[in-house]
Amino acid sequence: MIEDSVIKMINSSNQTKDRYKEYELLEKAQKGSDNAFEELINIYKEYLYKMSFLYVKNEHDALDIYQETVYKAYINIHKLKNYRFFKTWITKILINNVKLKQRHDNKFTDQKLDNYIGEISYSSLEEKIDLYDAIDSLNDKYKTSIILQYFHDFSISQISEIMDCNENTVKSYIRRAKKKLYDLLKEEK
Repeated sequence: MIEDSVIKMINSSNQTKDRYKEYELLEKAQKGSDNAFEELINIYKEYLYKMSFLYVKNEHDALDIYQETVYKAYINIHKLKNYRFFKTWITKILINNVKLKQRHDNKFTDQKLDNYIGEISYSSLEEKIDLYDAIDSLNDKYKTSIILQYFHDFSISQISEIMDCNENTVKSYIRRAKKKLYDLLKEEK
């Protein structure tokens, strides 16, 4: 029991140090330091790539969205007002890039392309392919709310800020998405 308390204190201390380092990097990046911005992006690169891949299910498109997100964040870093919301801010940029890509793809294709998962050797992904397919079939507002909450542990208030809607609306989206997922997965069995 004492060991758990010590471990929690150490983890909390490490998180505070990481957050402080991130704030320092943000401050330097806003003042024009390319190296600080690069370090900051390195902290979030895996998260950003995974997030984009969850939407497009294609390595090439996910990389394009990732690169566009980093570029837009670099160009607009001076617009970030509160350092605590960097992850929320960059996630919002990423989701806007996903939507832009989807609109662009819809303009130039008459038929809907089959979504696929590229050559990935994650066994856990294979085990959960039905869930991913079900999530992928959801309406964008439901899909976004589910991905942000359950895959990236965003709070309801953070999700509402990213999606530009009321917190109660987000709760409703999540509740409806879970119901639809339940119905879809129940049908497949």
